[in-house]
Amino acid sequence: MKDTSVSSAKLSQWDALQLESLKAHGWTAEELLRKVREGELPTDSSKFRFDYANLQAFAKEEPDSFEQAVKHGYQIKYNTIRGIHSWILVALGHEAELDLTEGKEQVVASLTQAEAARLASVLSFGWEASLLNAEPAPTGTAAYRIAPAGGNG
Repeated sequence: MKDTSVSSAKLSQWDALQLESLKAHGWTAEELLRKVREGELPTDSSKFRFDYANLQAFAKEEPDSFEQAVKHGYQIKYNTIRGIHSWILVALGHEAELDLTEGKEQVVASLTQAEAARLASVLSFGWEASLLNAEPAPTGTAAYRIAPAGGNG
């Protein structure tokens, strides 16, 4: 019988960003796990300049959690507004709008329904993604607002 009570692995926001940057290389889960384990990682030339040392340390210290995160997904332990903005760029390849107005902090992104569901699955407690417009664009995307849960922004 399959255990459905297993929760997803918990990653720091930075580890999640690094993992997503590695997933962008198109490696299989097994290739990614091996490359991290053996330190066969690329030099990151993005604006983030990931060095992957923390991710390798996490993979070594918590191999089961790391494998679960790679193969079955994860939840971020604690999000920041800028971290969510970065995750959308790294994981989904979309530039999002970042609004840092005090009391109304939010990220607005044009996402497909599947992308919005994926984002919602990784957000830490206290954050929510909500649909801003009910009519999707011809591209199949719609505007989503990512903000603190219960926020009045």
